[in-house]
Amino acid sequence: MSSLRPFCLTAWLAAPAAAVLLSLAPAAQSHAQTQAAQATPAPAQSVDPAPASPSQTNVAATSPEQRGITARAIDKVKQVAKSAGDVFNRVPCLPPKGGAKAMGSLPHVAGKLVAGKPVLIVAFGSSSTAGFGASSPEFNYPNRLAAQLHRHYPTADITVVNAGVGGEDAPEMMKRLQTEVIDVHPDLVIWQVGTNAVLRNLDPGDTAKLVEDGISRIQAAGGADIVLVDPQYSPAVNQRAESAGKMVKLLGKVAELRHVGIFPRFEVMRDWHEKQAIPVESFVIADGLHMNDWGYACFAQLLGDDIIRSVGQIKLGVNVPGDVRTYRPM
Repeated sequence: MSSLRPFCLTAWLAAPAAAVLLSLAPAAQSHAQTQAAQATPAPAQSVDPAPASPSQTNVAATSPEQRGITARAIDKVKQVAKSAGDVFNRVPCLPPKGGAKAMGSLPHVAGKLVAGKPVLIVAFGSSSTAGFGASSPEFNYPNRLAAQLHRHYPTADITVVNAGVGGEDAPEMMKRLQTEVIDVHPDLVIWQVGTNAVLRNLDPGDTAKLVEDGISRIQAAGGADIVLVDPQYSPAVNQRAESAGKMVKLLGKVAELRHVGIFPRFEVMRDWHEKQAIPVESFVIADGLHMNDWGYACFAQLLGDDIIRSVGQIKLGVNVPGDVRTYRPM
């Protein structure tokens, strides 16, 4: 069973920067190391020593060594923030201009936000959820999404758990669905699935049946909102165009039948290349399959926009059924 990797948002912005950096540095380093080992081909980075224990706080706070740790941690955050901002300066992230499908409403998440209750999101999937191809764990899509949602809902207690495991598809994911999704009682499950099935020449119909069964189990366990994410548009996937097309179509049909949302990743990425004239190598790494920092960032941005719009419709009293999905350009 893979470990769950939460990205907790509220404490980060609620506390003074230096205090937060000192208190969260070991956890953040452990999270980064774990994801890098499992999902990211980035070179290893040095790890700062852990902050002093509570009994040593007064001494550590005034020591040159501790000030050095704090300064390095602050520099790291500034560097990450600058990189996050710069990525769209090179190539803008624009939504498709034509009628691509998008998710319906997310009443469970909206209700929690309106009531001021904590929101737990589980990003469930394979290597493009884990973040393979990103230069740093901070740049995988769940972390990007978490940061965006907290910018939009600054007072909300939102946690995004990265439950992505590279190389898996529906058969393997079903084995950990109970422990890594259902048992943590999420408010929203974002399920990225189907790519590895296409690459393995598995029957798209079998994958669709497993996904439908998984959705039924999630819904029966507590009614979490669910959004499916279909395969990525990339050279490796496009080599199996017929299978990929069937997979995209069947996942859309499952979403319609089970009244859940779907984020049309394949259509969105194809729009980047075919309509926005963005070279494939600008959003896919050299393996021809996984997204790079820009690809993950734009994917997360557009997904987050859809989540925010869907929640806004519910909060305004506009209950859009899950089987009605119209992509509205920003």
